[in-house]
Amino acid sequence: MAQQISDNPYLKDLGLELLSMENGTAEVGIRLQEQHMNSWQVMHGGIIMTLLDACMARAARSLVPELTSAATVEMKTSFFQPGGKISQHIVARGRVLHRSTTMYYCEGEIWNGDALIAKSMGTFKVFRRNDIARRLKMTSSKHLQVEEQ
Repeated sequence: MAQQISDNPYLKDLGLELLSMENGTAEVGIRLQEQHMNSWQVMHGGIIMTLLDACMARAARSLVPELTSAATVEMKTSFFQPGGKISQHIVARGRVLHRSTTMYYCEGEIWNGDALIAKSMGTFKVFRRNDIARRLKMTSSKHLQVEEQ
């Protein structure tokens, strides 16, 4: 049964649904609407990237219940064919390939029915707290740095 993916306003506004999340795997779905289309009237690549990011991060978080968030460290995606048209239901499937203490290495795929649309590999750093933004500050070299507590 689909449920709201999170309290993240960006993901909520896109209409992403969490279809499943357990044992190092996750599925995220979306019913395509006009705002998800590019100028050729097929699913925008940014929506594909967001779906892949969300499903891989959820797959990582599924292994440790107290994890509250995951930050994308690196992501590489290959696009195979146009994603979909208005009213089609798209599913992103993610799974964890390997993990260390705080880093998770995942893969994700975008499916439109039985058509593979895109595939991605991603690295995620996981957190046990969701207030990480409060601790970030800009350094003089314009790089983000986490303050020590």
